[in-house]
Amino acid sequence: MRARLIPSLLSMATILLAGCMVGPNYAKPSTPMAPAFKEEASTPSQANDGWKVAQPGDQTPRGNWWEVYGDLQLNTLEAQIDSANQTLKIAEANYRQARTAIRFNRSAEAPTIGTAPSISTVRDSANQPYFPPNEANNGSGDFTLPVDLSWEIDLWGRIRRSVTAAKEQTQASAADMAAARLSLQAELAYDYFELRSADAEKKLLDDTVQAYSRALGLTENRFEGGAAPKSDVAQARTQLEDAQVLDTDIMVQRAEYEHAIAILIGKPPASFSLAADPIDVHTPAIPAIPQILPSELLERRPDIAASERRMAAANEQIGIAQAAYYPTLNLSALAGFEGTSALNWFNWPSRFWAVGPSFSETLFDAGRRRATKESAVAAYDGNVANYRQTTLTAFQQVEDNLAVLRILAGESQQQHSATAAADETLRLFMNRYAGGVDTYLQVVTSQTTALSNERNDIDIRRRQLDASVLLIKALGGDWNVSKFPKV
Repeated sequence: MRARLIPSLLSMATILLAGCMVGPNYAKPSTPMAPAFKEEASTPSQANDGWKVAQPGDQTPRGNWWEVYGDLQLNTLEAQIDSANQTLKIAEANYRQARTAIRFNRSAEAPTIGTAPSISTVRDSANQPYFPPNEANNGSGDFTLPVDLSWEIDLWGRIRRSVTAAKEQTQASAADMAAARLSLQAELAYDYFELRSADAEKKLLDDTVQAYSRALGLTENRFEGGAAPKSDVAQARTQLEDAQVLDTDIMVQRAEYEHAIAILIGKPPASFSLAADPIDVHTPAIPAIPQILPSELLERRPDIAASERRMAAANEQIGIAQAAYYPTLNLSALAGFEGTSALNWFNWPSRFWAVGPSFSETLFDAGRRRATKESAVAAYDGNVANYRQTTLTAFQQVEDNLAVLRILAGESQQQHSATAAADETLRLFMNRYAGGVDTYLQVVTSQTTALSNERNDIDIRRRQLDASVLLIKALGGDWNVSKFPKV
């Protein structure tokens, strides 16, 4: 009878193990969507310059996105982030921690087996209350070697949903790591172009100080020859000293960006420096804009993917909460040897065993299970809203930077013309002043205008480079959902 009971119980457990799952099945919610980006229609095509039409669903890696700028120094710096940046190491540690949660939850799918051997000796007191003295003995020994098994049969999918939720959280953590990596790469490129723009402005101000020094010399010569009043000398000296102040002050900004780059690549600022290398405002260094659809952005952005995976994990929590309404089936077994001494511990008559299932069901909990389920539903609804908001924010970031690049493309041409006109005006007024036709006030005014326009030229190029970096970041860099780890 007992020999037939054990296989029957195991067969029943196998059937029950593949039981049903309660709770909602996950379906990705819809998001606000547009057929195309508003700004793409008015952005000049650059299909043959750098980026090509994006295909986020494919398996072809698009490489290191920063290489489209063709800057070897930037490439070298970006390559150091993965191995040295501490923020990225934190994200990687969080991902490894999330992976362990899968193994932890999956362990509940198998039985738990344990043992607790014990050896005890007991002698009853003949003088204890209500104890017949004639039944007292000189003591007895008990040698026990039990092996116990406990196995929760996953009738309603609680364990399976826990494993699935852990997998989805792990993929969300992987996407978080990708988002952190992309953010750090973009921040480094952004800081790098800010530093190079400061280098360009430093070179401009160095040249300006030299030009103003020559102008001051000319004015002093004219004053000494009686051809110019002393006020011209004062104006020329003031103009020179103002330019020297700007020339010195720009180094504060440059130093801050250099320090920021050092931290991003895991180095103390004291041991890192970059030689000056000004950007060229007349070289077309802005990479092409990848042409993608708003729906494809959902595949490319790691932060959107992370939000979607957390939404899926929250859905599993509803099923886990729902399973609490149903009875729990546990299969327990106990077997081993028990003897009065070590001599008969392992004799066949010393064996013992017990096996059987047990059901447990909560009959009354004053609304605790309902509150747990309502909390899970609310958490899911919050994750849905967060997913949609993340998507809307992504659309905004893309549109913003597309607009900036489109507007700055025209503004850059206008500024080049304005700068050329200001330089020509300054040249004419300098010649007229040297010939004694105009006062130095016209020279000062034209110098100020020319310097302002030249600085605007550099500033527009800086903003173009920054916007292109932010656009690439907004488009997800070279990431897509095919890079999710298999868990």
